Amino acid sequence: MFELKPLSVEGIPAAFEKAERYRAINQPWQAESICHDILAVEPDNQRALITLLLALTDQFGKEMGANPAAARELIPRLEGDYAKAYYSGIIAERRARSTLARGGPGSGEAAYELLQQAMELYGRAESLKPSGNDDAILRWNTCARMLMRHPDHLRPPEVMAMEQPLE
Repeated sequence: MFELKPLSVEGIPAAFEKAERYRAINQPWQAESICHDILAVEPDNQRALITLLLALTDQFGKEMGANPAAARELIPRLEGDYAKAYYSGIIAERRARSTLARGGPGSGEAAYELLQQAMELYGRAESLKPSGNDDAILRWNTCARMLMRHPDHLRPPEVMAMEQPLE
Protein backbone atom coordinates (compact mmCIF):
# COMPACT_ATOMS: atom_id res chain seq x y z
CA MET A 1 0.00 0.00 0.00
CA PHE A 2 0.94 3.63 -0.27
CA GLU A 3 1.57 6.10 2.51
CA LEU A 4 -0.45 9.19 1.70
CA LYS A 5 1.31 12.53 1.76
CA PRO A 6 -0.14 15.10 4.16
CA LEU A 7 -1.39 18.54 3.14
CA SER A 8 0.08 21.59 4.77
CA VAL A 9 -2.29 23.70 6.85
CA GLU A 10 -1.46 26.61 4.56
CA GLY A 11 -2.58 24.58 1.54
CA ILE A 12 -6.09 23.93 2.86
CA PRO A 13 -7.80 27.06 1.37
CA ALA A 14 -6.51 26.24 -2.12
CA ALA A 15 -7.48 22.59 -1.65
CA PHE A 16 -11.06 23.69 -0.87
CA GLU A 17 -11.18 25.68 -4.10
CA LYS A 18 -10.07 22.60 -6.02
CA ALA A 19 -12.61 20.37 -4.27
CA GLU A 20 -15.43 22.74 -5.16
CA ARG A 21 -14.18 22.99 -8.74
CA TYR A 22 -14.09 19.19 -9.08
CA ARG A 23 -17.66 18.94 -7.80
CA ALA A 24 -18.69 21.64 -10.30
CA ILE A 25 -17.19 19.70 -13.24
CA ASN A 26 -18.81 16.44 -12.12
CA GLN A 27 -15.71 14.75 -10.73
CA PRO A 28 -16.91 14.15 -7.18
CA TRP A 29 -14.41 11.37 -6.53
CA GLN A 30 -11.62 13.97 -6.92
CA ALA A 31 -13.39 16.27 -4.44
CA GLU A 32 -13.85 13.33 -2.08
CA SER A 33 -10.11 12.60 -2.15
CA ILE A 34 -9.23 16.23 -1.44
CA CYS A 35 -11.67 16.36 1.48
CA HIS A 36 -10.08 13.25 2.98
CA ASP A 37 -6.71 15.00 2.71
CA ILE A 38 -8.05 18.10 4.47
CA LEU A 39 -9.69 16.02 7.19
CA ALA A 40 -6.43 14.16 7.79
CA VAL A 41 -4.96 17.52 8.84
CA GLU A 42 -8.08 19.06 10.42
CA PRO A 43 -10.44 16.22 11.42
CA ASP A 44 -13.24 18.50 12.64
CA ASN A 45 -13.19 20.92 9.70
CA GLN A 46 -16.90 21.49 9.07
CA ARG A 47 -16.46 22.76 5.54
CA ALA A 48 -14.48 19.65 4.60
CA LEU A 49 -17.04 17.35 6.25
CA ILE A 50 -19.91 18.99 4.37
CA THR A 51 -18.05 19.04 1.06
CA LEU A 52 -17.13 15.38 1.54
CA LEU A 53 -20.75 14.49 2.30
CA LEU A 54 -21.90 16.33 -0.83
CA ALA A 55 -19.19 14.72 -2.96
CA LEU A 56 -20.24 11.29 -1.70
CA THR A 57 -23.90 11.96 -2.46
CA ASP A 58 -22.94 13.26 -5.91
CA GLN A 59 -21.76 9.71 -6.58
CA PHE A 60 -25.01 7.94 -5.63
CA GLY A 61 -26.18 5.81 -8.52
CA LYS A 62 -22.94 5.98 -10.44
CA GLU A 63 -21.29 2.72 -11.47
CA MET A 64 -18.61 2.97 -8.79
CA GLY A 65 -20.79 5.25 -6.65
CA ALA A 66 -20.51 5.91 -2.98
CA ASN A 67 -22.38 3.89 -0.43
CA PRO A 68 -25.01 5.98 1.40
CA ALA A 69 -23.68 4.61 4.69
CA ALA A 70 -20.40 6.46 4.12
CA ALA A 71 -22.29 9.76 3.86
CA ARG A 72 -24.50 8.96 6.89
CA GLU A 73 -21.39 8.24 8.98
CA LEU A 74 -20.42 11.90 8.62
CA ILE A 75 -23.66 13.26 10.15
CA PRO A 76 -22.65 12.84 13.84
CA ARG A 77 -19.47 14.81 13.11
CA LEU A 78 -21.42 17.86 11.93
CA GLU A 79 -21.90 20.69 14.40
CA GLY A 80 -25.44 21.64 15.35
CA ASP A 81 -28.84 20.05 15.03
CA TYR A 82 -29.70 22.16 11.97
CA ALA A 83 -26.74 20.84 9.95
CA LYS A 84 -27.43 17.27 11.05
CA ALA A 85 -31.08 17.45 9.97
CA TYR A 86 -30.44 19.38 6.76
CA TYR A 87 -27.63 17.16 5.47
CA SER A 88 -29.51 14.00 6.49
CA GLY A 89 -32.28 15.34 4.25
CA ILE A 90 -29.79 15.85 1.43
CA ILE A 91 -28.70 12.21 1.74
CA ALA A 92 -32.31 10.95 1.61
CA GLU A 93 -33.24 13.22 -1.30
CA ARG A 94 -30.23 12.23 -3.37
CA ARG A 95 -30.83 8.55 -2.61
CA ALA A 96 -34.37 9.05 -3.93
CA ARG A 97 -33.09 10.60 -7.15
CA SER A 98 -30.57 7.79 -7.55
CA THR A 99 -33.26 5.18 -6.95
CA LEU A 100 -35.47 6.76 -9.61
CA ALA A 101 -32.61 6.98 -12.10
CA ARG A 102 -31.76 3.32 -11.54
CA GLY A 103 -35.41 2.36 -12.12
CA GLY A 104 -36.78 -1.13 -11.86
CA PRO A 105 -39.61 -2.71 -9.91
CA GLY A 106 -40.45 -0.85 -6.72
CA SER A 107 -38.23 2.14 -7.52
CA GLY A 108 -41.15 4.58 -7.43
CA GLU A 109 -42.27 3.38 -4.02
CA ALA A 110 -38.74 3.41 -2.61
CA ALA A 111 -38.11 6.89 -3.99
CA TYR A 112 -41.43 8.09 -2.54
CA GLU A 113 -40.46 6.90 0.93
CA LEU A 114 -37.01 8.51 0.65
CA LEU A 115 -38.52 11.81 -0.48
CA GLN A 116 -40.96 11.70 2.43
CA GLN A 117 -38.02 11.08 4.77
CA ALA A 118 -36.11 13.98 3.21
CA MET A 119 -39.10 16.29 3.63
CA GLU A 120 -39.44 15.33 7.29
CA LEU A 121 -35.75 16.07 7.85
CA TYR A 122 -35.98 19.38 5.98
CA GLY A 123 -39.01 20.25 8.13
CA ARG A 124 -36.95 19.57 11.25
CA ALA A 125 -34.08 21.66 9.84
CA GLU A 126 -36.48 24.50 9.03
CA SER A 127 -37.54 24.67 12.68
CA LEU A 128 -33.86 25.00 13.66
CA LYS A 129 -32.68 27.27 10.85
CA PRO A 130 -30.56 30.34 11.37
CA SER A 131 -32.31 33.60 10.52
CA GLY A 132 -32.34 34.23 6.79
CA ASN A 133 -31.36 30.67 5.86
CA ASP A 134 -34.18 29.19 3.78
CA ASP A 135 -32.18 26.29 2.29
CA ALA A 136 -34.34 23.67 4.02
CA ILE A 137 -37.48 25.31 2.60
CA LEU A 138 -36.03 25.30 -0.91
CA ARG A 139 -35.11 21.60 -0.64
CA TRP A 140 -38.53 20.70 0.88
CA ASN A 141 -40.28 22.48 -1.99
CA THR A 142 -38.12 20.64 -4.54
CA CYS A 143 -39.12 17.29 -3.05
CA ALA A 144 -42.80 18.31 -2.95
CA ARG A 145 -42.72 19.41 -6.58
CA MET A 146 -41.10 16.15 -7.59
CA LEU A 147 -43.87 14.19 -5.85
CA MET A 148 -46.57 16.40 -7.39
CA ARG A 149 -45.06 16.16 -10.88
CA HIS A 150 -44.99 12.34 -10.87
CA PRO A 151 -48.04 11.20 -8.85
CA ASP A 152 -48.52 8.02 -10.90
CA HIS A 153 -44.97 6.83 -10.33
CA LEU A 154 -44.05 8.26 -6.92
CA ARG A 155 -46.60 6.76 -4.55
CA PRO A 156 -46.63 5.01 -1.20
CA PRO A 157 -46.18 1.23 -1.41
CA GLU A 158 -49.67 0.54 0.00
CA VAL A 159 -51.28 2.52 -2.84
CA MET A 160 -49.36 0.50 -5.39
CA ALA A 161 -50.26 -2.79 -3.65
CA MET A 162 -53.99 -1.92 -3.58
CA GLU A 163 -53.99 -1.29 -7.33
CA GLN A 164 -52.44 -4.65 -8.28
CA PRO A 165 -54.89 -6.76 -10.28
CA LEU A 166 -55.94 -10.04 -8.77
CA GLU A 167 -55.06 -13.16 -10.69
